[in-house]
Amino acid sequence: MTLNDDALLFTGFVVGAALLPVISVLVELMRVDVQEGEVVLVLRFGKLVAVLDRPGFVFLPDRMMPWTELRRVSTRREFRNINGVHVNDARGTTVLVDVFLEFRIIDPIKATFAVADWERALTSLISHAVTSALGSRNFEAILSDRSSLADAVREEVAEETARWGLKFERLLIRNVALLPEVSHQMMRSVAAGIERWKADIEEDGRQRVAMLEARTTEEIASLVADARAQHPVAIGRALAELKSKPRVLEAYNQLYELSLLHPHRTIAFVGFKEHEIRPVDAAMLVAPNEGTPASSTQSTVER
Repeated sequence: MTLNDDALLFTGFVVGAALLPVISVLVELMRVDVQEGEVVLVLRFGKLVAVLDRPGFVFLPDRMMPWTELRRVSTRREFRNINGVHVNDARGTTVLVDVFLEFRIIDPIKATFAVADWERALTSLISHAVTSALGSRNFEAILSDRSSLADAVREEVAEETARWGLKFERLLIRNVALLPEVSHQMMRSVAAGIERWKADIEEDGRQRVAMLEARTTEEIASLVADARAQHPVAIGRALAELKSKPRVLEAYNQLYELSLLHPHRTIAFVGFKEHEIRPVDAAMLVAPNEGTPASSTQSTVER
């Protein structure tokens, strides 16, 4: 009897040890781990039956069954780049635009069932909104006003994305570029405009310089005419003052007469006293050598 009891105990222990991994696998198959920042949708036969939004362990007995489906939806902040959106501006110029999106899912049920593929639908929606918002502006306005254009795009898609359970945190128009051939054509146009402006500025400068030279010549001629008009008046005043000094006036008249005889050079020897040499003899004198005492003879020479 004791032997049978020990055998049964041993058999029970072996069976329990063998069933333990099976039970562990069954528990693993029946439980659902919900991570932070995600929501798990439970579907049975394609119908939503539960929404697991609390992080942790949840026991779901029929998880292993084929009619049960789990869909994990992330509610974390996500980022997308939509590159190379072709936009024709107001002048018909093709512009390439890159859009940066920052958003998160606020309604996992709508994000799962309201649209078949919200990733592709979001790209199409943003491309259409960017084309609509930027199509009425020219290239220069798009470059200078990207912030307000991004706000306009976000407002235009807000209603549709809310229907999909999405919420935009930021929408930025990052890069605005032209097609290579359009860029080259625009550069040539800008270069031609710069050359034209340069020629206009140079021509305007030449005209201004010519006008300034003409005004300067006019002012100089006027000043010269005024000076020439003042010359006789100044001579008259000088002669009037010389009349008060007869000796000076007489000497001036003599010099003036000699200047008329020899305009290129006039030499006068005056001022000698009676006991000194004559002016004619003074004119014949040779300059004394260096170191020889100078004569007390007084002479006045004017050229």
